[in-house]
Amino acid sequence: MVLENSKHEQFCQVWLETGNKSEAYRKSHSNSLKWKDETVHNKASALSKKGEVLARYGQLQEYTVKAHGVTIDSLIKELNEAREVALTADTPQSSAAITATMSKAKLVGLDKHVVEVNSNVKVRTSLDDFY
Repeated sequence: MVLENSKHEQFCQVWLETGNKSEAYRKSHSNSLKWKDETVHNKASALSKKGEVLARYGQLQEYTVKAHGVTIDSLIKELNEAREVALTADTPQSSAAITATMSKAKLVGLDKHVVEVNSNVKVRTSLDDFY
């Protein structure tokens, strides 16, 4: 579904292309070229949170992934190959191998640090028992 608002449609397309919301806003809203960076950032952030814009951006992402045949499996295969090349080079490239490994972890969500916190909090309803 192409957005009826041509500026919003262009925003989505440039955002997908560049990965930068502020740049997408500037390219899709020519009047913003004279604005402060902070103003553009705020406007771009607000626009990117609108339901129709988010939906269109997601749709464009899906089209791109399908058009290029990109899957998590295909990306992991490429990263495994790059890692192997890095480790078997005449001068092994450890940092490149580590980068490939970390990229794989990010793809499958293993780079997230999960911290569980349990706490027992007593809520006071008056100041009588405070002192």
